[in-house]
Amino acid sequence: MSKLLIVMSVVLLSACSNIGYYWHSTKGHLSIMNKRVNISTLLENPNLDAQLRSRLVLVQKIRAFSITKLSLPDNDSYTNYAQLNQPYVLKNLFAAPEFSTHLLSWCYPIAGCASYRGYYDETLLSKFVTTLETDRSDVYITEVPAYSTLGWFNDPVLSSFINWPDARLAGLIFHELTHQRLYIDNDTLFNESLASAVQRMGTELWLKSNQQSDEIGQFRESNLYHQAVVKLIQKTQTELGILYKTDMLTEKKRQLKQQILDTTIEQHATMAKSFNKKNGYTRWFSSGLNNAKLASISAYNTHIPAFINIMDSQQDSFKKFFDYVETISELPKSRRDLCLDAWQKNKLTQSSCAVQPISDG
Repeated sequence: MSKLLIVMSVVLLSACSNIGYYWHSTKGHLSIMNKRVNISTLLENPNLDAQLRSRLVLVQKIRAFSITKLSLPDNDSYTNYAQLNQPYVLKNLFAAPEFSTHLLSWCYPIAGCASYRGYYDETLLSKFVTTLETDRSDVYITEVPAYSTLGWFNDPVLSSFINWPDARLAGLIFHELTHQRLYIDNDTLFNESLASAVQRMGTELWLKSNQQSDEIGQFRESNLYHQAVVKLIQKTQTELGILYKTDMLTEKKRQLKQQILDTTIEQHATMAKSFNKKNGYTRWFSSGLNNAKLASISAYNTHIPAFINIMDSQQDSFKKFFDYVETISELPKSRRDLCLDAWQKNKLTQSSCAVQPISDG
């Protein structure tokens, strides 16, 4: 999963009330950057661990593929390696009001607003969670194996994901590089859905190029399961949204909210059996649900069908795909959302995706 972290020279903004958070982010990020070692240099070492050597060679192949076949940036990202002392690089916090299906967002210098907040420091994270819980906000915290600096730094390969299965490793790199290829301020749904769509499409193309037919079948089956999970989550959010708009007493609303969440957990258990999934999202569901947890999945999947339909219209050319998506990104958000909704439903009209920006007014 790819996650934005603001790490630029925000420490200069001393008047900002969030300076403590920005300073912590800068220190955490630079500590990672200082651990980087050039992959080519590592491969010249005859004593390099054989397993790590094979994984780094694979990364080089994936990186070359991303440039030549997926039209992703040709830069120095993922040409370095950093060894961490834990299986994740930081933790991301998602939050939503008690009776809302929409994530809270936070705004940062340079990169605008995002619907999550990254933490290297557990103590700082705990303090922020306490402030959110004062308002009874729903909170979800997840461990993050990688994040993108949107091209401001040369992102390294990390020990937190280097040993992932080949297809998953390739997908993560494709996802993070997509953020460097195209990222727009204040639209998490667009950015994450785009990166997730390129991850899915790029991974399947990668598997095809390596003639891994068995893996392609497994990958497609996994995607069908994932899509079913997303639909279940979206259905649950719709039910919760209807509930939250009612005028019933707060305690009654809380009770019905929990009933809806419990029912969703049961429905997933049945679904997982039908897909013969013993793992998948089973632990994720069974550990409990809330608004923030559900919305964290929606943020990465809302517009995926639209982007896949766009790719189909561009004859599977990633260059043409990105060229067209860039025109959509230039639209005001209200028009952009309407455009993507039309692509998702395959109900385009002449004015659905006007190329020139149109004023929201």
